[in-house]
Amino acid sequence: MAFTGNYSCNTLRSGLANGTINFATDTFYLALYTNTATLDANTTAYDTVGEASGGNYVAGGQVVTATISSESNSGGSTTYINFSSPSWTGAITARGALIYTPGDNGAVCVLDFGSDKTSTVSFTVQMPANTSTSALIRLV
Repeated sequence: MAFTGNYSCNTLRSGLANGTINFATDTFYLALYTNTATLDANTTAYDTVGEASGGNYVAGGQVVTATISSESNSGGSTTYINFSSPSWTGAITARGALIYTPGDNGAVCVLDFGSDKTSTVSFTVQMPANTSTSALIRLV
């Protein structure tokens, strides 16, 4: 099955509620995937099926650092979370990515790149600006 969009995983919502996902203390990874991967809101954990390869990419992906910020305004407040932008060298093709924390129920979000992205020198997943209107995760 091909990628079908960007998703916050159901395990993110339950993990925030029951404390199994903690952006302040957990270690997070970003793994790259080809279009043969089946990743959506129901993804619960990292899986090797459909994972990208090539260049200096290593199965499991790369550690990404979570940054937690808050902003208050007259309409209320927003807490937002973004991640560092991982990069690999060499020839790599990927259709999307999974941000996760190791272990069961650790899937945070699925990123769909919209089409296959191929690098020959450097493959970087550029995260959006870390603001209350564009960060990957926004809690209003």
